[in-house]
Amino acid sequence: MKKIVVFLLFSISLFAQEKNLKELTFNEYLGFVKKYHPLVKQANLKLNEAQASLMQARGAFDPKIEVDFNEKQFKDSQYFSILNSSFKIPTWYGIELKAGFNNAEGIYLNPENTLPNSGLTSFGITVPVGQGLFINQRMADIRKAKIAMNLNAAERNLEAIEVIYEASVSYMNWKRSYEEVKLYETYLENAIIRYNGISKLIEQGDKPAIDSIEAGITLKTRRLNLEDARLKLTKAKLDLSNYLWLENNIPLELNDDLQPENELSKTIRETLQINELGEIDLNNHPKIQALDSKINMLKIEKNLKANSILPKLDLSYNYLSEPSYIDNYRFEDYKIGVNFSFPLFLRKEREGLKLANLKIQDAEFGLQFERKSLENKIKAQQQEITSIQTQREYNGRLVKDFSTLLNSEERLFEMGESSLFLINSRENSLVSSKINDIALENRYLNAVIGLYKTLANP
Repeated sequence: MKKIVVFLLFSISLFAQEKNLKELTFNEYLGFVKKYHPLVKQANLKLNEAQASLMQARGAFDPKIEVDFNEKQFKDSQYFSILNSSFKIPTWYGIELKAGFNNAEGIYLNPENTLPNSGLTSFGITVPVGQGLFINQRMADIRKAKIAMNLNAAERNLEAIEVIYEASVSYMNWKRSYEEVKLYETYLENAIIRYNGISKLIEQGDKPAIDSIEAGITLKTRRLNLEDARLKLTKAKLDLSNYLWLENNIPLELNDDLQPENELSKTIRETLQINELGEIDLNNHPKIQALDSKINMLKIEKNLKANSILPKLDLSYNYLSEPSYIDNYRFEDYKIGVNFSFPLFLRKEREGLKLANLKIQDAEFGLQFERKSLENKIKAQQQEITSIQTQREYNGRLVKDFSTLLNSEERLFEMGESSLFLINSRENSLVSSKINDIALENRYLNAVIGLYKTLANP
């Protein structure tokens, strides 16, 4: 009889013989997320937007053709026919080159529009001596568009990191739920074996009937725990499926024959490439780069505001010639112009510059705070990882000790010196310590991916 009891108590088979389960490693999973997830693709669009904005800003320097033609015909008389055409080339420092051809004829022409019969050509240049020489709106737009490419690249990295982080959290939740289900399945199997064994001993009169109640309570508790764990696993799998996609935005669902990576604690730092951190350079951090870019754009805006305080003085010179005499340069044939304006009080310009300086100071304070915040957060997360590793070591010893106590209690029960209550008590302590071990592993994995998110290196 004792052999039967020993067999029933020690034939604890850990549902360990997995049924052809395939492992979906964390590295493979991240590969799907990075390559196919729609939000990662959406983040990549920011780079294309920045390039399009740069090309749009450069369009302000494109050469331009202008044609203005007016003609008036009344009662068989040609009052006038006036053609003004030009070809303009804007250059970087606000200087504009211009070539033109004008022609006018008619019996009622304004004297100032009277031109030679063959028309009049002109070649000229306009130079802003005050405002607009070293910076103008077109130059500012180009510079800001170039900086915007760095800004969008940084923001793209931050958005991609956020998606990868959330996907990683889902994977860790799936792993935790999966391991809890497997654990409860194991101890449900133990409870069934123990209940059947106690029932046979009761039938044979070797144990009191009350022991069946004790074994039944444990059995019902295990079934309740397993059902709750299976619900959590189902929800975790559905949440994980949100991050599984194929090409052409085809969503995937997690198959039941897939299991999470078993030794993830040993490989996660290498997978996320944060194994050897060394000295961390925050200048390359996307948040710092984004804030730096915003400050640089504000500085360009400040320079533009400062330039508006200067007087506006544009000088223009145009050489004039008939088409048939272009090669015969005559210094006395020209048209010059001076355009000058200057506000007397400069209230709008001075306050605009003051506001631009305040925005820069505000952004620089934000940058200093963000830099210090990142430094402290990285240190805190590194300390958290170290602490959780220590806690896992302590809890591992507890698991080992509770296993030893349970084995000892079962041997005493075999010799008739223990009770089913004590065995269940020992087993409950062991199950709790193993559940805590799974929770600590989950905390460790989440702490590592939290550090990865803070470092923001996709």
